[in-house]
Amino acid sequence: MAHLIIRTIALLVIAGSLSSCTTSPTGRSQLLLISPQSAIIESETAYLSTVKALDEDNQLVTDPALKARVATITGRLVTVAEQTFPASHRWKWSVAIVGDPETVNAWCMAGGRMAVYTGLFEQLALTDDEFAQIMGHEISHALANHTAERMSRAMATSLGIVAVAAAADNNRFAVQGAALAATLALELPNSRVAEAEADEIGMELATRAGYDPEAAVTLWQKMGDLSDDRPPEFLSTHPAPENRQAALNSMIKRMNTLNPRRQKAPITDITIVD
Repeated sequence: MAHLIIRTIALLVIAGSLSSCTTSPTGRSQLLLISPQSAIIESETAYLSTVKALDEDNQLVTDPALKARVATITGRLVTVAEQTFPASHRWKWSVAIVGDPETVNAWCMAGGRMAVYTGLFEQLALTDDEFAQIMGHEISHALANHTAERMSRAMATSLGIVAVAAAADNNRFAVQGAALAATLALELPNSRVAEAEADEIGMELATRAGYDPEAAVTLWQKMGDLSDDRPPEFLSTHPAPENRQAALNSMIKRMNTLNPRRQKAPITDITIVD
């Protein structure tokens, strides 16, 4: 019986891989065990749970000035995202501003559910252009189906655990292994390839939205300076190799041709969670 379960799991993984071959916006082949739509559904559930907990702890920021700044810059990026990736027009774009001065972090789940921590502004003294680069980068992870990729890696890991449990006829552990997939998906960092894709797509989104592409370089310089004393949370899930700034610098010339006058994009209304 155990061997049959293991074989079934293996066949499901293979079938899922063969039926979910996609191509990222940069032309990279992606094998997804989780469909992008499933990732959006699961992300929404996780996001609503996270926001509820933040609200109960009184961690959601209500400062009108900060809310307006985040809504304006992110709204311009969303306008460009929807123009470039029409499917994202159906997403429920929203941002939770988390009052945590010690945390330097931001993220965007599949489906456009985002969070920004006040430590970004307080510890990095971000310009609007630099903040646009951060949010462009995070939005790009969602647009390029990187959430589904992370969830797929988590599923592959948990399926391995389930297979071991099945071989030992340990049903309780098998159930726990399946549940582990959801947790791992939140904790796994993006791959270096995914980070490079988000750098490129994010810089283009920000540039088309009217923000300076050179801010991507100054942003990572600030991140590097901050990490000398205490690595920010942002870097724990966004590995920054030594040549990252050089790679960003090499893209600036092309980016400048996309919007040389820095004309600002219209602002799409998004939900600021409070």
